[in-house]
Amino acid sequence: MQHILVEEYRGGVLECTHAGHLCGVDDTGTIRYAIGNPLHMTYLRSAAKPFQAISVLQHSIENRFGFTGKETAVMAGSHRGEPFHIEAVESMLRKIGLSEEMLACASTYPLNVGARDDVVRQNSPKRRVYHNCSGKHTGILALCKGLDYDLESYCDPCHPAQLHILRTLASISEMPEEQIPIGTDGCGFPVFALPLDATARAYLKLACPDLIPDAQVRTAVEKLSGLMNEHGEMIAGTDFICSVLLRDANIVAKGGAKGVYGFSLKKERLAFALKVMDGSEEEWPLIIATILEQIGYSNRATIDDLYRISQVQIRNDASRPVGYSKAVFNLTAYHEGAAR
Repeated sequence: MQHILVEEYRGGVLECTHAGHLCGVDDTGTIRYAIGNPLHMTYLRSAAKPFQAISVLQHSIENRFGFTGKETAVMAGSHRGEPFHIEAVESMLRKIGLSEEMLACASTYPLNVGARDDVVRQNSPKRRVYHNCSGKHTGILALCKGLDYDLESYCDPCHPAQLHILRTLASISEMPEEQIPIGTDGCGFPVFALPLDATARAYLKLACPDLIPDAQVRTAVEKLSGLMNEHGEMIAGTDFICSVLLRDANIVAKGGAKGVYGFSLKKERLAFALKVMDGSEEEWPLIIATILEQIGYSNRATIDDLYRISQVQIRNDASRPVGYSKAVFNLTAYHEGAAR
């Protein structure tokens, strides 16, 4: 059963609740913490992007085409369409010799409000490179170009690039391939569903690649996780939660649409996966700050940054405080079969 994670109050009256599921695992793969159902099955959506990017690095495609660190990092990102994001994707396309028309994702405006307003102000059209998944798509097109795979069908679940991604995810999450449901993401890419405990195990490997037996995958993960920390602004954007968390070199993190989030801690060798069941993302900073506080996380600056970007204080359209949000869950040791 799902558990209420966050309550919202306006004028002292409970107005909204946000329920969901949460799972934390240690470096043995054992569930250490659980709220709701730690085995809840959910699509990873964009939280899968780091695992999709691993295939590119396994084949050293980033080196073959001379991608910079920022360009390699944006393959794992859901960028907000800020100018530095677009410059990176455009540069990657030039290096692999493809136009943005090869991208299967739709033309859109940037997600970042300032960047979007600039585009509209200039009467510029929507573009595929503005799509927040264009870095991922460009990376997989580079993989296809480098391995001489068909370019037109790169989003087909049966395409060799997609089959390689599925095998990698299955291995790193410790889930049999045949037990991973596959749907279609908003950008047209195959999207995978995993139980939260398997998602947390996969994220644990991003922080603790020594747990990966395959040397080639391990090397790729070491490089990708390092670049995500070094260039966290490429994973989301200015003051967005993923980029804020990745400024902390001890954390690897990525969110996905409809309320799913995964993050892992290197020194503590812990990983968490959560799902807000109403699909909201606004609660992520508050939920993750609360998790970090409750496990006694030592970097207070990271927790304070999360509270800074969270909506603990609810404001009206004139920016006047009119209410507040609060986390209402307590992490306790998980015991199989215990109700939460």
